[in-house]
Parts: sequence; structure tokens; C-alpha cells
Amino acid sequence: MNTIVRYLDRVLLLAFAAIVSLVLGWSAQAAQGGTRAAPLCAERTSVLTTLGGKYAEKTVSMGMAGNGTVVEVLSSKDGTWTILMTAPNGVSCLLAAGDHWQRVPKQEVELTL
Repeated sequence: MNTIVRYLDRVLLLAFAAIVSLVLGWSAQAAQGGTRAAPLCAERTSVLTTLGGKYAEKTVSMGMAGNGTVVEVLSSKDGTWTILMTAPNGVSCLLAAGDHWQRVPKQEVELTL
């Protein structure tokens, strides 16, 4: 059972990475018509303080990649959300942000072989 849970965790992480890639790809396409903005990056504590103070966002989920990079999803009760990537050196970059975040109840996944 533990192996199945690990496998599903990997599948969910890969699905999340695919979604982030799509969002970044769409952002790049939208930016082709004008000047492309540099990613917003700063020290992690500064980014979290700003997102917490301005939008009341808090970390709701996170995961670590094999290279030590941490990906976090922050959201607020008002539905704002941010996806943040933090490098091992403590520098965080905003990957995506938006509105209408919904918390979905955790579901038990049953795998039949």
C-alpha cells in the first residue's frame, strides 16, 4: 500500500508540474505581443510577508523537487492564490497567481491492478 501512495504522490507531482508548464507557456505566448517581463523574485521571507500582508495568503501545499527546489501553493480565504518556487539559496520566484482558488476535500484514492 505504501508503494501505491508513493506512486500516486509522484503522479500528482508530475501533473502539477505539467499544469505549471502550461501556465508558463500561456504567459510566454501572451507576452510575445509586447515586452516580456522578468520573473518576480526576492528572498522567500520577504515574498511571504508581502503575500501575507497584501493578500492574506498562506501556504496550503508544498513539495520538494529532487534538486532541492520547493514549490508552494499559497491561497487566501478570499480565493486569491499564488504558485511560488524557491531555490535552495532561499530566493523565491512567483510562477503564477490568480483568483477563485477552491480547496477540495482530500480524497482517498483506490488503485485496482
